[in-house]
Amino acid sequence: MAQSRRIVWLNVVTVVSAAILIGAEVFGAAFAGSWALATLFDLGSLGQRILDGIFVLGGVVVMAQFIRFAHRIEPFTARG
Repeated sequence: MAQSRRIVWLNVVTVVSAAILIGAEVFGAAFAGSWALATLFDLGSLGQRILDGIFVLGGVVVMAQFIRFAHRIEPFTARG
């Protein structure tokens, strides 16, 4: 007989809240880092936009890993 699963909203809210906080830091650092490197190496506006793209992609990878690992610690569903 199949058991029903229910969503554990406390865990979902915890992970989403942490992801918002950490995401703001990660993407803020990505844009600040691209601006700093573009200025340091005199890459201009296009160089900064290219670095923005690279760093934001890195930020997306970091956030995806964070969500994945946080889901292991705080499962979103429980048997019930």
